[in-house]
Amino acid sequence: MTERVRVVVLFGGRSGEHEVSLMSAQSVMEALDPTRYEVLPVGITREGAWIVGDDPLAALRREDFAGTRPVTLLADPTRRGLWRLEPREGEACLALLSRVDVVFPVLHGTFGEDGALQGLLELADVPYVGTGVLASAVAMDKIVFKQVCRAEGIPLTQDVALTRRRWEREPEAVLVKIEGRLPYPLFVKPANLGSSVGISRCDDREELRQGLDEAARYDRRILVEEAVPAAREIEVSVLGNEAPRASLPGEIIPSREFYDYAAKYLDEGEEASDLLVPAPLDEAMTQRVRELALQAYRAIDGAGMARVDFLLSGETGELYLNELNTIPGFTSISMYARLWEAAGITYPMLLSGLIDLALERHAENARTLRTLRRF
Repeated sequence: MTERVRVVVLFGGRSGEHEVSLMSAQSVMEALDPTRYEVLPVGITREGAWIVGDDPLAALRREDFAGTRPVTLLADPTRRGLWRLEPREGEACLALLSRVDVVFPVLHGTFGEDGALQGLLELADVPYVGTGVLASAVAMDKIVFKQVCRAEGIPLTQDVALTRRRWEREPEAVLVKIEGRLPYPLFVKPANLGSSVGISRCDDREELRQGLDEAARYDRRILVEEAVPAAREIEVSVLGNEAPRASLPGEIIPSREFYDYAAKYLDEGEEASDLLVPAPLDEAMTQRVRELALQAYRAIDGAGMARVDFLLSGETGELYLNELNTIPGFTSISMYARLWEAAGITYPMLLSGLIDLALERHAENARTLRTLRRF
């Protein structure tokens, strides 16, 4: 019998999207085929500690770590695997806990989706699901991502970027600059976060002040964008490495004024947001959305997966790229999975495909010469 692939599923983390990560991780672990994969759950606390145990997911939810043990992954490819930390004579010693065949990060936001974790996994020479360091970092930073996409000629809304320090030191000058460039209503966002955490819609100067204060709580860089009139929220799932493919687009009908954190994760029953799969778009717009999704994915050197989000004006019919998520919400009913299910790819099939893509990408990277010998 072929040995099962040992998959470390990483979840939790030092992010405002900690709870979202736990929801996604539960779905992933429940759906991985036990005949093909041996799952090793590894939780990351809000403080950044890596833990294992009988149920690290439950431990993170109740924030009670009595039954867990600390572990770590070394940035040393000669000492591969997951290592447990054991106290011996007043010191913490390392002992090998398990081999690691592939890591499946289900970490949304900072320190999980922004290239930091991907850098550690590259140093450790461990295969992992999803995009690499560059694509993760660029996609997470909304300011840099828009700069890259503008260079590619992809349509985007107008914006103003600033730092938290500038807002704190020159608030009136910042307000004047924003109002001189962009009309109300506006959206204010932390540059490096997802799941609509810290995002505000602002219809006047007082709301803009509050929105900037809120965004500054979550990041040192802030993005202010013009609103798209009567915006429709269109999303496309992308899957693949060198030859990615795009799903048919879906549309979100938010339960609130815009698709904020509550509309995504808290509203239930009749108050929940609707997901239309496929989106009611004509053939030309459907093709346009899919082409732009692939263009953005390739522009940042995407790999594995991404969900690409667009805004379509209900008044003018103009289409704008909004953002690209390299580790999107990943429950079986999230838009990313729903769009592939509509194409005949079930949730377990999708997970297996992503693991195969991770191993494929690692093998491709291994072909790269890392040393230069002089004779």
